Amino acid sequence: MVTGEVKIHRMSEVEKPFTVGLRRADLGGNPIKQFAEWFQRALEANLPEPNAMTLATATKDGFPNARIVLLKAFDEHGFTFFTNYHSPKARELEENPRVALVFFWAPLERQVRITGSVSKVSREESDQYFHNRPVGSQLGAWASRQSEVLATRDDLDQRFAEVNRHYEGQIVPLPPYWGGYRVVPETIEFWQGRPSRLHDRFRYTRQPSGDWKIERLSP
Repeated sequence: MVTGEVKIHRMSEVEKPFTVGLRRADLGGNPIKQFAEWFQRALEANLPEPNAMTLATATKDGFPNARIVLLKAFDEHGFTFFTNYHSPKARELEENPRVALVFFWAPLERQVRITGSVSKVSREESDQYFHNRPVGSQLGAWASRQSEVLATRDDLDQRFAEVNRHYEGQIVPLPPYWGGYRVVPETIEFWQGRPSRLHDRFRYTRQPSGDWKIERLSP
């Protein structure tokens, strides 16, 4: 099974773009393994926030929304991120659990597009990740009512100070409204930039058998 816990490390300088194109022969049959190879290349290239991805959602009426979130883990089961379950994105995911993800690594001229369905991860998995976060981030999850109107910055700072005092010397518990989602991919597209806008694109589509069909797409 291919797995990938996201740990960021840096090199001294960004490497040159991969400009020789992408061939069908370069691709394996498993898109998760292919993603792992490209993601490792992005890490080694010292790119800023290589795990940043656009998460696109839609309401039940089809009104779209998008924002940047951070990929925290991936494996054969899907791509995982964490958020506040009371946030607008969470409400949209509840109404319409169909999403798209986009990674764009500009210096490498590479993009990965993913579509699929989403579901919550277990509380145990959310708890494990939550307690691997910095304590300040744990406290922030309690202090912030994500996306609600905030009268002043002082109000937020005051709530953070109150939470900090409340849990001083204690293990900060996982908020009941905070946790992870896993996107189970149905399509994964790999895009490699080429001159004259004649880019290389390959799309993996999950088949009923569980295998993946690979097709080259026009740029």
